[in-house]
Amino acid sequence: MAVSKFSEIDEYGFKRPADFDYEYYERIMTVYYAVLTSRALRWEKFLRKHDILDGGNTLKRYIRKGIPSSMRPEVWLKSSSAFLHRQRQPDLYQKLLKCTYDKETADQIRVDLPRTFPENIYFDQYKSSLFNVLITYSLNNKDVGYCQGLNYIAGLLLLVTKNEEHSFWLLKEVVENIVPSYHTKSMYGLITDVEVLAQLIRQRSPEIHKHIKQVGLPWEVILTKWFICIFAEVLPVETVLRIWDCIFAEGFKILFRVSVTIILRNRSEILKTHDMSELLNVFRRAIKGPQVLDTHQFLKSIFTIPGRLKRNDIEKLRTQINKARLKDKVA
Repeated sequence: MAVSKFSEIDEYGFKRPADFDYEYYERIMTVYYAVLTSRALRWEKFLRKHDILDGGNTLKRYIRKGIPSSMRPEVWLKSSSAFLHRQRQPDLYQKLLKCTYDKETADQIRVDLPRTFPENIYFDQYKSSLFNVLITYSLNNKDVGYCQGLNYIAGLLLLVTKNEEHSFWLLKEVVENIVPSYHTKSMYGLITDVEVLAQLIRQRSPEIHKHIKQVGLPWEVILTKWFICIFAEVLPVETVLRIWDCIFAEGFKILFRVSVTIILRNRSEILKTHDMSELLNVFRRAIKGPQVLDTHQFLKSIFTIPGRLKRNDIEKLRTQINKARLKDKVA
């Protein structure tokens, strides 16, 4: 049997699963590495002539095709609003580090530190930084404080940026601008968006929506971790980072594009299931299988498979769902 040139540890320090398909991965990565090399050269040329803050369709197109790993921290900051917010309060992070923090919140965070990426060979060196990012954020946003799931987002940000302050501002961007009200005690925004996604599936594939309802698996069980962690600890890490490239630049609609794509691409497997256990197994395979491991093709598919999906469409569904919820509450 041929020996793979890929080790059991990926380039980000994560251990590959025991059933990892090295042969398939080697085939797709041979192509993907060529794509990455080509994109890096194009990015270098682009950044010599353009300022990321100017944005524009060219930048959007470049981001959708992938940001070179060495450029991610800068592009994430400047393609989102994190950079401008940091400019308005340049000393905020350092001031927060000096503040007295809540012991109960600190204890919660400390419990989760060893649970965050325990299989990652690099992450031990970032645990104190992770504590700093999470505790300062809890001081800055008392409505959120600390919520499980933030450790995975902040942890992956640290692995990419290798910078506490950058990670703090990007975490703030995610929690307050990209997925607001997901990480509050009520999780109001998360509950709304789970229903939004269900409606998007109903519009695009009524048979999937009907089948999942008949099987009785709540959408919350399928989607909560996807949404609360923004796919960190859900999808393969390279795929997550490519998704985050787009999320920082384009916002929440990417979260829906990814989710709709995963579900629609597994239509036939979903419709074959007879009970909740079978259906859960379909989704477990879907988030680790070849479709999402082939990062470049998967990212292409999120802009084609869901079809037309605009921010206004999502906002309208949110408004309808929240009005209906309020009406039911009053009744």
